[in-house]
Amino acid sequence: QVQLVESGGGLVQAGGSLRLSCAASGRTFSNNAMGWFRQAPGKEREFVAVVNLIGGSTVYADSVKGRFTISRDNAKNTVYLQMNSLKLEATAVYYCAAAARGSWWPQRIRAAYDSWGPGTQVTVSS
Repeated sequence: QVQLVESGGGLVQAGGSLRLSCAASGRTFSNNAMGWFRQAPGKEREFVAVVNLIGGSTVYADSVKGRFTISRDNAKNTVYLQMNSLKLEATAVYYCAAAARGSWWPQRIRAAYDSWGPGTQVTVSS
């Protein structure tokens, strides 16, 4: 498995921006698609975005399309989530995840991932 650690969360006003980072170590980072999920209080963990092995393809949840951007830097073993025009409903713990080898693209479901970070809290205030 790959070890993942998220950073960059915090408190931001509605309409603002944050950039999350996820540093990976362990197995070869570029062998896996990478995704971001989020879990709001009292809700299930939901898919946010996924990027393929080399960063050439991305898929987003409809709720974040046009406002969030996922990217990766394989030289730095890091995946990013740029979040713009944040809404109150974006308040959640955000998790980075590495897709299992052989999983089908695009990996939108939790079961497609076999490594998870501990998460980073994002709070959007009015």
